[in-house]
Amino acid sequence: MFIAMNRFRIAPGREDEFVEIWRKRETYLDEVPGFREFNLLRGPATEECTLFASHSIWDSRAAFEDWTHSEAFRKAHASAGGAKGLYLGHPQFEGFDVVL
Repeated sequence: MFIAMNRFRIAPGREDEFVEIWRKRETYLDEVPGFREFNLLRGPATEECTLFASHSIWDSRAAFEDWTHSEAFRKAHASAGGAKGLYLGHPQFEGFDVVL
């Protein structure tokens, strides 16, 4: 298994807007071979930002990488970054191979 995460720093007071964007977006993940599960996680908040992470589980690293080169990926990310001032920097990707 492979776990893919993107960490997002979100401007204070814009958390509900961020969650709603994710709630309404079409991910096309149900079309992708090897996809298992998706969660959006809310982490700690400071005066500077609130931390969120997208968390997806895949059959393998290869299945995840295939998705990143797919038409489904392009469609899912077509409007990414459109909300000015919502994101404090680019997402930080973290990928993990499950060992146990």
